[in-house]
Amino acid sequence: MEQQLVKDKIWTKDFILIVFANFFIFLGFQMTLPTIPLFVEDLGGNDQLIGFVVGIFTFSSLLLRPFAGHALETKGRGIVYLTGLAIFVLSVGSFGFLASIALLFAMRVVQGAGWGLSTTASGTIATDLIPPARRGEGMGFYGLSGNVAMAIGPSLGLLLSDTLTFKLFFIICSVLGLIALSLSSKIKYKKVEKKPEKTRAIFDLYEKSAVRPSMLMFFITVTFGGIASFLPLYTAEKHIAGIQLYFLIYALALMATRAFAGQLYDRKGHQAIFIPGTLLILVAMALLAWLPNSIVLYGAACLYGLGFGIVQPGLQAWSIEKTSPHRRGMANATFFSFFDLGIGIGAMIFGQIGHMLGYSSIYKAAAISVFISMLLYVFFIIIDKARE
Repeated sequence: MEQQLVKDKIWTKDFILIVFANFFIFLGFQMTLPTIPLFVEDLGGNDQLIGFVVGIFTFSSLLLRPFAGHALETKGRGIVYLTGLAIFVLSVGSFGFLASIALLFAMRVVQGAGWGLSTTASGTIATDLIPPARRGEGMGFYGLSGNVAMAIGPSLGLLLSDTLTFKLFFIICSVLGLIALSLSSKIKYKKVEKKPEKTRAIFDLYEKSAVRPSMLMFFITVTFGGIASFLPLYTAEKHIAGIQLYFLIYALALMATRAFAGQLYDRKGHQAIFIPGTLLILVAMALLAWLPNSIVLYGAACLYGLGFGIVQPGLQAWSIEKTSPHRRGMANATFFSFFDLGIGIGAMIFGQIGHMLGYSSIYKAAAISVFISMLLYVFFIIIDKARE
């Protein structure tokens, strides 16, 4: 019994290190999330350019993820993770020295490459360290580190960008990434034995077992592209105060789900978490489309945080549930590729929608995207029932 408890222990030294490294890199990232649109405006850009600057980051990250997945299998976890963190640190630190949107656009491509490498590796490393029987719970705790960063980052970023120059602000974000790099260098990375393969396919760009949950995640993260890129501008246009508090409430609600969402997935599976979580997100999008005052803004933040916090760790655990150990890197790459694609497409399309139809229409379109994910999930269930 005692041996089993040790075997199923989640909080090892290496797991603690990856959790804290993840916190600091996410903090540096989350601080830039609501401030990049402001920086683009400061450089003379409009809503359409904001969408492209935000979107190109996620597309760059997306393109790197399959290569990151292969590298995790062939080169090892540590080299991919440390390289990604280093690229992220250097690119973010350079932002404040850029004087044009074209240069910012180029460096966002570089930042996306670093983010794609580091987050694909980080999720895979966490998966290696978590006992299989407690994977949903462990991924929930791992995700909590990013959620705490979400609770602090956007509000802190908006506060600092109001009081500091953009140059100093981005240097601070870069230093946070440097702390993550330092912590990650102390991790003893687990070596995963590769399964013998005759020939590696040239276009091996995804893990088949991860496609379903990844597709569902895509339609959900489309909503995040609209919130991260345009909600600060939307609330300013409507003269609604409290955007900093929105991000705080959202992240606190997200954190509250970690006490039960992962364990619920481990016991009941995705059937217990997906529809309830997406319903909450759908209502949140409807409230943002309406948005008469700060109270509704805070209610939307709470519902969105609860819904996203219930759905995301479960879908990530589902994506690696039936994946062999030597393919976990590709499974995580597949999941986060769809994750990034949703944010990138959301930011770019919503930039056009906001420019032509107004900010409110962004959240109506986002609600439709969530509804599509629910229909797709029901379709998957019907197919599975028909096969039984």
